[in-house]
Amino acid sequence: MTLMHFLILQDAYLYFSRTMSTTLSPTSTELKPAAIAPNPLGEFLQETTALTRRLFIQLQRRPSTLAAGIIQPLMWLILFGALFQNAPAGLFGSEVSYGKFIGAGIIVFTAFGGALNAGLPVMFDREFGFLNRLLVAPLSSRYSIVAASAIFIATLSLIQTAAIVVVSALLGAGLPDPLGLGVLTLVVLLLVLGVTALSLGLAFSLPGHIELIAVIFVTNLPLLFASTALVPLSFMPVWLRWVASLNPLSYAIEPIRYIYLHQQWGLGSVVMQAPFGSVTMGQALAVLLVFTVVALLLIQPRLRRSLA
Repeated sequence: MTLMHFLILQDAYLYFSRTMSTTLSPTSTELKPAAIAPNPLGEFLQETTALTRRLFIQLQRRPSTLAAGIIQPLMWLILFGALFQNAPAGLFGSEVSYGKFIGAGIIVFTAFGGALNAGLPVMFDREFGFLNRLLVAPLSSRYSIVAASAIFIATLSLIQTAAIVVVSALLGAGLPDPLGLGVLTLVVLLLVLGVTALSLGLAFSLPGHIELIAVIFVTNLPLLFASTALVPLSFMPVWLRWVASLNPLSYAIEPIRYIYLHQQWGLGSVVMQAPFGSVTMGQALAVLLVFTVVALLLIQPRLRRSLA
């Protein structure tokens, strides 16, 4: 091979190399990955789902908690209904059996009790240090911690409510129509959301779980007896009638009770004769909505300080 042939082959090789490198090698701009636009809502939902799943895994490992939460209100329903089975008709302000009368009270009080305990898991996370790990984690929003607890408690309350409704129907209390069941679900969710907010606020404010349990014990039964869960307003002394008329539980109980006892109902139906006047179903739902909004607003400063 002559020098001329060698130079020709060398030029051809260099040209081919430059052509292939230009064709196959990406440019510097092509090597940079495409920028991913942030999606705060998607990240918040993902975090909330993961934290909610953690709570359900804990429940799966301790199923006795769910079983007790379902059995206890059913025992209340059966035992209280049997206790006053032979009561004279009309003694409790309605021409119905006491088992049918108390069903609404059991539904609301069960949801209230579960929501009042909502702060305990958060309190235990505080004491065992898991909450601190969440607070230093790169979460898009630390409010996902609160949202997960609310979703968990609301789901448990709906499961308990479904069990009570089914057993009540089997015991002869009947079953509301689909629209009535929808109103029942709305009432339970509003009450659970408001009480859960207050419980979580206490969990971030009190020093330990002993103090939180003390608050739960002090408020649980008094609010039950100072409501229309067990007896109507007409059965109470005047001073207790005023207290029960200011109790948010009464505004959750009476709409459900009216739906159970009346086939024809509407937002204008009078569900409670309070000392200060008649309360319609629409007004009772509005009171529950205001209670929930006020509870959520009250805990905002505490949550901002605790989750900062």
